[in-house]
Amino acid sequence: MLISQGRRFWAYRLDSNLRHEYNDHVSYLCLEQVKLQGGIFFMQVPDIHDYKGKRIHMVGIGGSSMSGLSEMLLSEGYQVSGSDRTDGYLMNDVREAGAQVFIGHKAENVHGADLVVYTAAIPADNPELREADRLGIPRMERAYLLGQLMKGYDWAVGICGAHGKTTTTSMLSQILVENGMDPSVHIGGKLDAIGGSTRIGHSDIFLAEACEFRRSFLQISPTMAIVLNIDADHLDCYRDLDEIEETFGLFLSKIPPEGIAIGNGADDRILRQFAKLNCRKYTFGLTDACDYHPGHYQEDEHGYASFDLMQGAVSLGHVIMQVPGTFNVENALASLAAAHLLGADMEKACASISAFHGAHRRFELTDTIDGVELFHDYGHNPAEMHNAVHVARKRSNGRVIAVMQPHTFSRVRSLFQDYLTCTEEADITLVTDICAAREKDPGDLNSGMLVDGMKQHGLEAYWTPSFDDTEKWLREHWRKGDLVITMGCGDINLLNSQIHAHEVEKQKES
Repeated sequence: MLISQGRRFWAYRLDSNLRHEYNDHVSYLCLEQVKLQGGIFFMQVPDIHDYKGKRIHMVGIGGSSMSGLSEMLLSEGYQVSGSDRTDGYLMNDVREAGAQVFIGHKAENVHGADLVVYTAAIPADNPELREADRLGIPRMERAYLLGQLMKGYDWAVGICGAHGKTTTTSMLSQILVENGMDPSVHIGGKLDAIGGSTRIGHSDIFLAEACEFRRSFLQISPTMAIVLNIDADHLDCYRDLDEIEETFGLFLSKIPPEGIAIGNGADDRILRQFAKLNCRKYTFGLTDACDYHPGHYQEDEHGYASFDLMQGAVSLGHVIMQVPGTFNVENALASLAAAHLLGADMEKACASISAFHGAHRRFELTDTIDGVELFHDYGHNPAEMHNAVHVARKRSNGRVIAVMQPHTFSRVRSLFQDYLTCTEEADITLVTDICAAREKDPGDLNSGMLVDGMKQHGLEAYWTPSFDDTEKWLREHWRKGDLVITMGCGDINLLNSQIHAHEVEKQKES
């Protein structure tokens, strides 16, 4: 039933018995599910190309994806404004690119905007979204914008999985750029090799992370998909792991017959979904049962691997990794497989991987103070934190101190038991307060409960609620030879910045 008309779109209210059916196919209908007063509606999504030269307002502009998209729009001649709740990690980048930035969400921020773009993490009662609805300003969720920007490319490459998306997209980006293949790129992080998180290329290739949060990746129409893993995460918007797998299957089903699917050959869930596809399919992994795998594999005492890249029995080149961990070997194999299938020179591709030092906020060394190495890693669920601590353990001959910022109450609740042991390879674990991000504090869950559970599992753990508390504990207890790793996708990286700033002040005073 037609219920309202905005400036450039129609809104429809669907009967409840049709809602689930339409939601499953929303990307094909070019309709977006939104919550407005009176119920759930589906709106026809605006086309970003109709707004060239006009003002796009981005709610949540400081996010890893939104900041990159804003820079991409600015480079294409759009006017961009945006807001976020705090002045975060990437805000200076979007300011320098030419965006008008507001700190805090206020209704007046959208005044004068022609289109509002928002992230899936923005709640329906956000004052800017409510004001946009009141004024009849068209709006669309971030994933639709990315999907529209990727349309028309011969190779629209979506890299998905619970872990490793940013690193793999970064690896593949660096390979293709250094091969002269001139891709367009959208990464949920910063990569020095492309000068940031986005790149406007002039070839027929567009690479992007494809995130499963709230089924966002279903708005992308990939001609090549790379699936790194299917794991339990975002259980605030999925029923269970089986539903997550089914949704990955929906994403893969969008690949046309002439397209390519590349997946981890050790992941049974991926293989189960691959069996349903009628496009070309290739696997990567650590064993020779996979199409792309390592030969003559070696790993040093710090977790840095070297190997021959094999396709079947054929060696395509030699790789000496500059980022540690077997999970990074898998990321490298995925990116090299994609590069090979896209026609890259594999000698150059292997050289690019051998020179890859990682994206920012991925096991990134930020300081050495008092003989203590300080690292930061974006890992925010237990599996990623386990991997980061494992790499830290191999690197350090001293103590490893893991600093965890749990991310969202829903994630902590759904993966509570996994959090209790994911840092067991560390000597000491510090846990800050939970980063609520898009959520409200439910009042019945806190980091002290995590610390109590860790202690019951034999871990030495402490609750250091604020960054000031955490820095105070570290400076009082660290000693030469220790390695400190802060972990989380919230603002925990600002702790590293805070420690650095205080050290600079200390050096000036001495």
